[in-house]
Amino acid sequence: MSEGSEGSEDYFERIVDPDRLADYLEAELGPAAEFHVEHHKEGHSNETLFVTWGDRDLVIRRPPPGEIAENAHDVLREHRVVDALQGTDVPLPRTVLACDDHAIVGSDFYVMERVEGDVFRGSEPDRFATPDARRRVGEELVDTLAIVHEVDYEAVGLDDLGYPPGFTERQVRRWSEQLMWAFDVTAEEREVPELYGVMEWLSDNVPDDPPATLVHGDYKLDNVMYGPGSDPEIVAVFDWEMSTLGDPLTDLGWMLSYWWDEGDPAPPAATDTLTSTFMTREGYPTRRDLVERYEARTGIAYGEEEDRFYRTLAVYKLAGLGEMFFRRYLEGNSDDPMYPKMREGVPQLAARARRIIDGEEPL
Repeated sequence: MSEGSEGSEDYFERIVDPDRLADYLEAELGPAAEFHVEHHKEGHSNETLFVTWGDRDLVIRRPPPGEIAENAHDVLREHRVVDALQGTDVPLPRTVLACDDHAIVGSDFYVMERVEGDVFRGSEPDRFATPDARRRVGEELVDTLAIVHEVDYEAVGLDDLGYPPGFTERQVRRWSEQLMWAFDVTAEEREVPELYGVMEWLSDNVPDDPPATLVHGDYKLDNVMYGPGSDPEIVAVFDWEMSTLGDPLTDLGWMLSYWWDEGDPAPPAATDTLTSTFMTREGYPTRRDLVERYEARTGIAYGEEEDRFYRTLAVYKLAGLGEMFFRRYLEGNSDDPMYPKMREGVPQLAARARRIIDGEEPL
């Protein structure tokens, strides 16, 4: 057997003990002639490990080390959802194992099979660099979101995953609490007063009686994988850690907040690793195109006022994530090079949220 890692050796040792992991996998899956584990560093929330176990290519998801905000990074919840959806039309990796024994890697974790394909991060695959393929990329993205929202969550045993009444209001409150948790540490470095105004506006403008569906919670272009073929087809949806039952328009607004249209203001410089603008190229649908396709598929309305609220909420949540990242950086609980950029990135996100509220970044 062999073992290896990418990135900081000290940080790698904090997120996995290869010997204990090998013992666990051998007990659960049987012996293997080859063992290799490496830290996949593309994500910015839960940690992802790529594992070779014999002839099997596996992925492990675990939370980051150190103190985390309450209810954040719940990988066993993520496993429960992915496992429950295995028999549905939602494209997903195949689940393998889940473990709550912290003696193995120092936290809860779960194991799934690795899926082959491309995730759009920073650029588009060359094989999709045509107007027709670009159009299909956007259509697949919004069609797959509709599939998620059409799941009969009672039939798959997820009826107790969340409590839809009051969901959207709780979203505003929960992310405000996450921000305040982060501010306990980050305020000593710098403050972000504009976020308090955004917090108040969101609290005062929560929509009445939104629909209720399964909600992914982090649905966007770089959380899906397109298969290796020439025709764009999503083969897996990843990162279900924030999934629940609630308002589907929170997913749509989140997805749209990452989708850039021609003529939009430039993305915040400090968050360039979170944002791509290649979808302004010829052929990609506009945000309005995506909304119209979603409305036609689901029958759920999403107009200008809805967009103003839900995209503002999305950017506010992203600011909350950024501030939690910044706290983890200040406490030494991540080696992600993006985290220190949140010193400037979160204030820039707060300014963007304000622009959406003021109608300066319309649908």
